[in-house]
Amino acid sequence: MAVRIIRTSSKLVQNILHKQIQPLVPAVSALQSAQRRTFSIVEAQKPNSPVLSKYGGRFTVTMIPGDGIGPELMGYVQEIFRYAGVPVNFEVIPLDFNHIEESHFKNAVIAIKRNGVAIKGSIESKYGEHADAVSRNVSLRTELDLFANVLHCKSYPSVRSRYKDIDIIIIRQNTEGEYSMLEHENVTGVVESMKIITRKASERLARYAFEYAKKHNRSKITCIHKANIMKIGDGLFLSSCREVSKDYPDIKFEDMIVDNTCMQLVARPQQFDVMLTPNLYGTVISNVICGLVGGAGLLSGRNYGDKFAVFEPGTRNTGTAIAGRNIANPVAMLNASCDLLEHLELENHANLIRSAIEQTLNEDQIQTSDIGGQSTSIDFVQNPSHRYGFFVQV
Repeated sequence: MAVRIIRTSSKLVQNILHKQIQPLVPAVSALQSAQRRTFSIVEAQKPNSPVLSKYGGRFTVTMIPGDGIGPELMGYVQEIFRYAGVPVNFEVIPLDFNHIEESHFKNAVIAIKRNGVAIKGSIESKYGEHADAVSRNVSLRTELDLFANVLHCKSYPSVRSRYKDIDIIIIRQNTEGEYSMLEHENVTGVVESMKIITRKASERLARYAFEYAKKHNRSKITCIHKANIMKIGDGLFLSSCREVSKDYPDIKFEDMIVDNTCMQLVARPQQFDVMLTPNLYGTVISNVICGLVGGAGLLSGRNYGDKFAVFEPGTRNTGTAIAGRNIANPVAMLNASCDLLEHLELENHANLIRSAIEQTLNEDQIQTSDIGGQSTSIDFVQNPSHRYGFFVQV
């Protein structure tokens, strides 16, 4: 029997969910009931993290839509979660270029600290004539001490790209380096921009990377640096990582200069397994790899600290130029939502949605124009009703 779902603001995201979720609606309901029954005994808690905000068997997650395509992609996430029966409530916080004041920023920080976890779009950071503007994306990471940014860069079989077998983890320092936002003009025409590298932060990130590699059966870590020129700053990062590597003899450790790394990525990316990078090099390398696997619209990024976690698209682009045109690729944000569910230990829901995403891309061949297809955003998230046993009325 068809299920009629009514929504007044935009079309519901159905296509990516049908094959995996529709046959399992009874199982999802049973799972939710079991979660409610066990709430008093089992709390979803990550190592070194506080208990996440959870009431009546449902998690509360901070949602920051951001600028550009962020709000429309967040709408898809909300509807998918609703249809899939995900036990998550979103607390939507406005923090974008039109809500950039300190009060809005503080509200966002308080909400994330209260809930323990967030999903966000990118917030527009102006430059040029707006030299005094502070990046709220960077400020959030430093305020919450989200020291590690993790990207899993993997090829999709059906997406046209130079290589079909890329499977690389990037672990990027997230709070120091060139993103310290410490710069000033000494005299007219002379600017000093400070790059901060500390042994404490470098060792913490390196140990996180080795533990990640150990847990996920990764065999090699490559430390990316420019210590041949920045001998003290990048030299400290490299020596800190090398020292930590001695505690993990089963994981191969090597290092590579960042400019050579970019060439090697384009020529032979299969040589890399886990890449451990300072802040700026990490953002450059992640964009290079995103280009190799198909573009900015596919990969998600995870930001971890000792207490909090924030999930977002991997390349952190706002996509302002294509906002509201129904052509944005929703895959990166949907993958970020699956990362969120895995963090909440809702693996069944995460697997259902992630599997449906892959089937939509690889089997149904529904792809947006940025990866060579002709489908719209809604085409991707909504298949014709006659093919599946349900439909949406707007």
